[in-house]
Amino acid sequence: MKIATYNVNGVNGHLPVLLRWLNETTPDVVCLQELKAPQEKFPEEAMQAAGYNAIWHGQKSWNGVAILSRNLAIKEIRRALPGNKEDTHSRYIEAIINGITIGCLYLPNGNPAPGPKFDYKLRWLECFTLHAAELLAAGSPTVLTGDYNIIPVEQDVYKPERWVEDALFRPEVRAAFKTLLAQGWTDAIRKLYPNDKVYTYWDYFRNAYSRDAGLRIDHFLLSPNLSNRLTGAGVNGNVRGWEKTSDHAPVWITLSDD
Repeated sequence: MKIATYNVNGVNGHLPVLLRWLNETTPDVVCLQELKAPQEKFPEEAMQAAGYNAIWHGQKSWNGVAILSRNLAIKEIRRALPGNKEDTHSRYIEAIINGITIGCLYLPNGNPAPGPKFDYKLRWLECFTLHAAELLAAGSPTVLTGDYNIIPVEQDVYKPERWVEDALFRPEVRAAFKTLLAQGWTDAIRKLYPNDKVYTYWDYFRNAYSRDAGLRIDHFLLSPNLSNRLTGAGVNGNVRGWEKTSDHAPVWITLSDD
């Protein structure tokens, strides 16, 4: 089973890129972030023509998350974090596919930091961490994936000294990510590539992609009962080089059958 995550940075604006990537790589499940489309503007017909069923939680102008499935039924569980009813941002959607609970998230950026946006990021992280613990306690095989907007360690960023004050790399969010992992989650990319340079995002400015001046902020966290089923993982970095593409690249994992 191949599961992918992709911050598409506008599902309609970058639809040709998304469809091309789906056609070339045919993942079984895809988690999308930053749809930048209201609920009624999600391109459901295009997804169906590409062979995918979809559930989504859209939002005008910003945010938005979706889960796509190829030849597998989707049972939606929730489209917001529990205990976070006052949050009006479309940042989380969860479903069960093929016996696996899949949480797709678009964690707040948090800049400028410090400030209200950074405080919101920390509150969202706290709520997400509580829900992650509940998912582990439930015992279902679980994948939590998406754009975390967190650079876990210096290895995950080009010239880390330039990011010290950024909300993606501040000590508070890095500590929160470490706390999340300590619950028992496995960082899939780092399990298979513990020492490699792996980036998932390259800014549009300053020729970041051509210089390979990137970040790793799109992550797969696996519950303990899925970690031993991990057989492959990678980043489709070439997609970032396509014309009119997102500033993120798709990230994927493969899991063996139970």
